[in-house]
Amino acid sequence: MYCSESQIPMTSGSVHSSIYDYPKYYDLLFGSDWKAEFDFLQGCFRKHLKRPVRRIFEPACGTGRLLIRLATQGYEVAGNDLNRLAVDFCNDRFERHGFPRTAVVGDMTDFAVRRKFDVAFNMINTFRHLSTEAAAVAHLQCMARALRRGGMYILGIHLEPTACPPMQEESWSARRGNLVINSHMWSKGIDRTKRMEHLGLHIDVYTPTRKLRIIDHMEYRTYRKGQFLSLIRKVPEFRIAATYDFSYNISQETLMTTSTEDVVFLLERG
Repeated sequence: MYCSESQIPMTSGSVHSSIYDYPKYYDLLFGSDWKAEFDFLQGCFRKHLKRPVRRIFEPACGTGRLLIRLATQGYEVAGNDLNRLAVDFCNDRFERHGFPRTAVVGDMTDFAVRRKFDVAFNMINTFRHLSTEAAAVAHLQCMARALRRGGMYILGIHLEPTACPPMQEESWSARRGNLVINSHMWSKGIDRTKRMEHLGLHIDVYTPTRKLRIIDHMEYRTYRKGQFLSLIRKVPEFRIAATYDFSYNISQETLMTTSTEDVVFLLERG
């Protein structure tokens, strides 16, 4: 049983840094609920892909929390990410399980692959780090070139609802052995001119003898329903084949409305 906050010596205090520079903590915090996403992805393969899925790519793959599980199921996986620490963590994990080191340091808006993939996915809003329309279009064009015809890009993002107030904050926790991580994210506001939402993020890391607070700041491009649909029309290689929400219920597709926030878009490569 871990100690309460008051019992843990403040040996490190707090640090202003990016959570992406702490791949062990990031992987635990964002990977603790991997099973729902993993099952959903495989459900999409069975329901929406016309051919068997063998090769899978993840842009902005981070620590490879889903790629490693897919690899253990026999899929050939690869990914890229700008953060070298995350890529090293991902490749070390691959190697420990007997798989090749197929994650590379790369920009999700400017990359090429040697062999096309059957499926790609980006599940947890990383797409919104692309701060301009030009960057978003460039990414989708790269993804279209990376996928074979009939392949699919599974893209999960938060839309900004117009018929109701958006969610303003979120907290969640994860634990592995004596390592406990609590997080709190909140919106600091939206720059309407640049369509950028400013987010604060506090990550509290506990062990039996230590506490560390990581203070982070993130910026996400905002998308309303119409804005995202307009973006997709700029990349005619893709069409929206289906939409789901973040409950990841493969048996229930979601109809987007002006109240919709969490959407998984299944973009089919024509």
